[in-house]
Amino acid sequence: MGMTLSKLVFRSMRKNVKQYYLYFFALIFSVTLCFSFTTLQYNPSVVEALKKSGTATAGFEAASYILYFIVTFFVLYASQLFMKRRSKEIGLFQLIGMTKGLVFRLIALENIILFSLAVMIGMVIGYFSSRFFAMVLLKILEIDMIVQLKFSLDAFQQSVLLFSILLIIILFQMLWMIRRLSLLSLFTAAKKADERIKGFSIFQMVMGLIGVALIIYGYYQSTMLFNVEKASIYNNLFLHMLVILGSTILGTFLFFRYSVSLIMNIVRASKSGHLRITDVLAVTPIMHKMKSNSKSLTLITTLTGLAVGIMSLAYIAYYSSGSNARFASPYDYILLNDQGIEFLDALYQEGIDFKKDTYQISNVKLNLKDLISENLQDSPLLFNGEVDTAVVSLSDFHQIKTDYTLNEGEALLTSYANVLSEVLPLQKDVDVNVKSGETEIPLHITDIRKDYVLSQYASDASPILVVPDNLFKEIEEQNKTQVNIHSQIGINLKDKDDMEKAEVLYKKFSEDRKVMLDNEYSIIINSFEEERKENVASLGITIFVTAFLGLAFLLTTGSILYFKQMAEADDEKSSYVILRKIGYSTSHIMKGIYAKQAFNFGVPLVIGLSHSYFAVKSGWWLFGTELVAPLVITICLYVAMYMVFAILSIQYYKRVVRESL
Repeated sequence: MGMTLSKLVFRSMRKNVKQYYLYFFALIFSVTLCFSFTTLQYNPSVVEALKKSGTATAGFEAASYILYFIVTFFVLYASQLFMKRRSKEIGLFQLIGMTKGLVFRLIALENIILFSLAVMIGMVIGYFSSRFFAMVLLKILEIDMIVQLKFSLDAFQQSVLLFSILLIIILFQMLWMIRRLSLLSLFTAAKKADERIKGFSIFQMVMGLIGVALIIYGYYQSTMLFNVEKASIYNNLFLHMLVILGSTILGTFLFFRYSVSLIMNIVRASKSGHLRITDVLAVTPIMHKMKSNSKSLTLITTLTGLAVGIMSLAYIAYYSSGSNARFASPYDYILLNDQGIEFLDALYQEGIDFKKDTYQISNVKLNLKDLISENLQDSPLLFNGEVDTAVVSLSDFHQIKTDYTLNEGEALLTSYANVLSEVLPLQKDVDVNVKSGETEIPLHITDIRKDYVLSQYASDASPILVVPDNLFKEIEEQNKTQVNIHSQIGINLKDKDDMEKAEVLYKKFSEDRKVMLDNEYSIIINSFEEERKENVASLGITIFVTAFLGLAFLLTTGSILYFKQMAEADDEKSSYVILRKIGYSTSHIMKGIYAKQAFNFGVPLVIGLSHSYFAVKSGWWLFGTELVAPLVITICLYVAMYMVFAILSIQYYKRVVRESL
């Protein structure tokens, strides 16, 4: 019997090669994705590059577990779909006298062979592709290093363990299906819907409208998430986020389950019974199958929104690394308290052209509550009492804004452009009192600006007060002994090609640039390029990991939709045979299929992107200073890759239609 079973296995595999290739591809893809990412963590070049970041290793480990979950979900779904498509064959095996135990052994052997081949092929592809991903990572981190390719036994063991567990789960899944289902149910399993389709009712109409309303409500609440006037940022923020998530997901489910049928019924009713071939092949199947597909489409839509949202936020942070560095260091190089003047001499000697701006700095005490609107006065984000605020003169400010004027008793605030400015916007055209020593000075704030002027160490990352020159001299005299940092020299290179030489000189004079703030604490501030590279190093890992997981989400959701459409195409083949026999051409039938595929792929994608847009819009400023470019780039990449799956699906339908006659 062993020999007979072996022959039967290989004959069955040859016969089902058209169905197997889909499942085989899913397995190879999963192994490749998993093994390449796991191998990447043990790549010597990557390990060396990540030594400086202690959190990078933890981030990779956390991403690995998320990737394992994605792969597990994908493989189990593909296996379930594959078994459903072969249910009739399993029924035939039993009909000719094979026992359920023998059928299970046959299917189990096929799967073990498939798994073994897929794991071997996937690991080979994953091993070589890991070098490509390592090169991408080092490019993102702006590290110039030759990428080594080394086989990792740890990565091999982890991947083998994961897919061995998956194989065991799938075998139990198959055993449960074969033992539980009757012979008749096996013959009808492939065509069995999740539920019996009933006539459209008032209840379904109401639920469909509720689904749309819940999505709109979730979107509205997302715009209120960090609205300080509603105080949600401090009161039950986590609960508010759960409400948004719950209403959006439930609304999406109800939309697919009921709203689509409502819309399609309206479309069909508008035809007054005059249905074209496009309506028969698009509107009717969508209306009836959307109910049974509502759970999977909700999951796909949610995963799409989650992936695009996370990728967009990570890219926003990475994309904003330069502007965030400019906030910390407004100039290419900064010297405080006239320390490190030798650096300027070195620039002259090297023939490096630069522009120099000099600021004298004092400070006053300012109560930010005086600049906050009345409805935000109770905000816990506000400091209680007065805070030290850096002050510069108008003539020094003219070095960056030459056309600005201030009258006596007027002042402006600048450099208020961080996260706090989004949740606590300041008002202009208001009167305030500032304290200089023991003296109170009344001022009228004419403007709130975002110009970066002083190093964050000189301004203490707070807004900077710009006052007329004569007032600045008075403040400076009163506070001479109380100011740790009293001057700043900002240097911008005229030719950025000189930056490499200038960076070497800046580091050379690092000890000369040291500024003592008190007897124990001293600072050596970074150049703009050093700040930017630190941001890139910390955020580069994040953007790479999220992009990799986003790719996994995309390929998973796209493949699931593609697999479902392939199964539907096979199920509908008999309908195409009838349509071809009564005279409809391939082009006529394909028009309806185009409309159906546009809906099946377009609607989950559009709703998922809509979810991600509102999620990102609600708090993107927590991650960076740029929204439009990162979000548009991420969405365009996602749409382009989704279109690939839609085109593949259409090509499969076209082949099925051509073979139907």
